[in-house]
Amino acid sequence: MDTNKFKIQLENELKLVEGEMKDVGRKNPSNPNDWEPVETDMGSDPADNNDVADEMESFGENAAVLNRLEARYNDIKSALDKIKEGTYGKCEIGGEDIPEERLEANPSAKTCIEHSK
Repeated sequence: MDTNKFKIQLENELKLVEGEMKDVGRKNPSNPNDWEPVETDMGSDPADNNDVADEMESFGENAAVLNRLEARYNDIKSALDKIKEGTYGKCEIGGEDIPEERLEANPSAKTCIEHSK
């Protein structure tokens, strides 16, 4: 298997995910490995309850999006680590090879199709 092809694909995807994460969050200053959602600046009046509610809703949406992106980010980083370690493409449950077709569809797949169910 050509792991270099997957490495390039994963590195490109990592850059895209990081860019998307920066749109809805920032790195936690006290823990750079952790991300936290940011408020969307709507230029609202803090005395207007509707504006405050809209900002809180936006913050909640950013948190949900950031959680999904952070999980994807961590999966990609894990896959890149496995390439370095020489364990890429092995099912984390059974240890068998993950079919290349599955890795082409999802380069950060952790399990074979059988164990993904």
